[in-house]
Amino acid sequence: MADNSLLLIDDDVELTELLADYFKAEGFVVTAVHDGAVGLERALAEDFALVVLDVMLPGMNGLEVLRRLRAHKQLPVVMLTARGDDIDRIVGLEIGADDYLPKPFNARELVARIRAVLRRSEARRVAATPEVQTLVVGDLELVPSSLACRIGGEPVALTSAEFSLLEVLVKAAGKVVSRDELSEKVLGRPLSPYDRSLDVHISNLRKKLTRGPSGAERIKTVRGTGYLYAVDA
Repeated sequence: MADNSLLLIDDDVELTELLADYFKAEGFVVTAVHDGAVGLERALAEDFALVVLDVMLPGMNGLEVLRRLRAHKQLPVVMLTARGDDIDRIVGLEIGADDYLPKPFNARELVARIRAVLRRSEARRVAATPEVQTLVVGDLELVPSSLACRIGGEPVALTSAEFSLLEVLVKAAGKVVSRDELSEKVLGRPLSPYDRSLDVHISNLRKKLTRGPSGAERIKTVRGTGYLYAVDA
């Protein structure tokens, strides 16, 4: 897989042509398609570093494309949503999008989001040092080099964003990590007042991790401050 190969799925032909030119100038190799079903087929059959996926597509919409893609691949996805359509953004994150950007947007901002997601994915592929090959807290094991998560020996499928978020919390197990720090480390950007990405990722993690052996939530909210991974989980 080339680490600069992008699949752009959007039915706005003029926009995709403009974005393709901009992405190429930024060093990316771009494949553009304008149909959801075709985009899903290409994403499953070929090796791309990341998919830029519009929600509003003819036939199979972007959310359905993402849902089907996530059933087979953990390929990084940045979604494009209509401005003000919070439901699509939340659903997209719940299904497994790594990030989103509302339309209309600045192409430079989209490239910044793409690079942040790719950096996160690349960090997962780099072999971990012997000291941190496996992070263990109670019955939870994380292997950063392979994006592997296990609870009681059973694998748990996480997106790159979910894994990065959990990794930061586990490394600071028992201590509160602020929302600002999580946004910088996981999403690669400062926390904005109306961005619910972290909250949705936390919600997804709680569902996937289930409760700890004692029956308590593994990830606890410290109101007004941030989150912590409970040591006794």
